[in-house]
Amino acid sequence: MQCIVNRRAQFSASHRYWLPELSLAENIEKFGACSRFPGHGHNYVLFISLAGEVDEYGMVLNLSDVKHVIKKEVTSQLDFSYLNDVWTEFEETLPTTENIARVIWQRLAPQLPLVRVQLFEHPELWAEYMGNGMEAYLTVSTHFSAAHRLAHPRLSLEENTEIYGKCARPNGHGHNYHLEVTVKGEIDDRTGMSVDLGALQTAIADYVIEPFDHTFLNKDIAYFAEIVPTAENIALYISNLLRSPIEELGAKLYKVKLIESPNNSCEIYVADSDSNSVSTKKSQPVLAKV
Repeated sequence: MQCIVNRRAQFSASHRYWLPELSLAENIEKFGACSRFPGHGHNYVLFISLAGEVDEYGMVLNLSDVKHVIKKEVTSQLDFSYLNDVWTEFEETLPTTENIARVIWQRLAPQLPLVRVQLFEHPELWAEYMGNGMEAYLTVSTHFSAAHRLAHPRLSLEENTEIYGKCARPNGHGHNYHLEVTVKGEIDDRTGMSVDLGALQTAIADYVIEPFDHTFLNKDIAYFAEIVPTAENIALYISNLLRSPIEELGAKLYKVKLIESPNNSCEIYVADSDSNSVSTKKSQPVLAKV
């Protein structure tokens, strides 16, 4: 039986988004503060996922051996480095989060049975690469605070209380929602970007965070006048709001994860479809609540 194991590693490094063929003004317009000389740094956290059969010793691989491979091929070379200069791959394609993950895969694949490389630039931005050419996944994490009441508009208070419990109380209650938006795209072979990160963050802010933050969802968001604002319905609505704006940026919305509390979260996986809405039967997304 196949088993996936994960090994964590970390390194600290700096990088700069700068293309010499562009002028100073063009680089600033394209990359913003990330173009500043001499660059900026991060404490990167790396997760390497490996697949295989469990052997007679109860292991897929000896993780001590895996640790040494990762250290030799990746972390010992990248730790306390200036990424633009450390590997030749970054001379042609900038060391963005998604491109670093891709190149790490290429460095480790000859020696390890990889299924995923996940690289956190910081807790609110990370990339995943799974060996599919130039295709990568980029996730932005953000948050908003809002109140809601779980009550179907056509049911009585008693009926709603039977279904939703305390969440049906007339004056509602609030959450600090954490939102993760994952997009899928092709890594540009020069900029290293699968999507314009600044534009993606702006789209999320404009379509979700600003309209949702510090609201009573049932009353302030027209969509929820008749739709019960459960975590599932909120996540589904957010996926509908973001799909077209992200496509306009040249990427595809892959997943929306909404964390309502440490105990409750849900995920919408947006299926590829010609429809503009992910809620049609043909392209109904997979939803999982934890």
